[in-house]
Amino acid sequence: MGGTYGSPVSVPESQSPSVPKSPGRLLGFDPGTVRVGLAVSDPDRLVASPLDTYTVRGPALDAAHFARLVAAERVVGLVVGLPLHTGGEEGIKAKEARAFGAWLTGVTGLPVVFWDERCTTAAAEDFLRAAKLNPKQRKERRDRVAAQLILQGYLDAGCPPEGTVTDPGAPADGR
Repeated sequence: MGGTYGSPVSVPESQSPSVPKSPGRLLGFDPGTVRVGLAVSDPDRLVASPLDTYTVRGPALDAAHFARLVAAERVVGLVVGLPLHTGGEEGIKAKEARAFGAWLTGVTGLPVVFWDERCTTAAAEDFLRAAKLNPKQRKERRDRVAAQLILQGYLDAGCPPEGTVTDPGAPADGR
């Protein structure tokens, strides 16, 4: 990500496309500057499965890859991990994730929702360590498992069309 995909695009909520409520596969993203973890849901949106770890190659090659992937997997919507601070505030990395999501919409024509990705990489590392994988095996799988956790969290929440709603003024416990 790291600014590669342009500036964040502000789209008024009334004009922002939402992920269709009807059944169809969703593609989850754990975006990073070097690697992008990918996960996909089943058409009924019950289970997320790790799909791939994609190495960033540049906007043109990345666009071609993601467009092909969306077509091959018959995806109807995208879920991008939103890296929030522990208090729920958005920082620079969240702005980069939003820019990446806007870029993905332009590339694929599909709606994007953002989902809180706090602690998913650490949780993915814990799962992979518990599976007794060596450091190289963990590194190869970590991003796609983090994408799976992001996507599964979104599915478990009932696929809210607004995704993660951030309110920096709200207490961390959501009350």
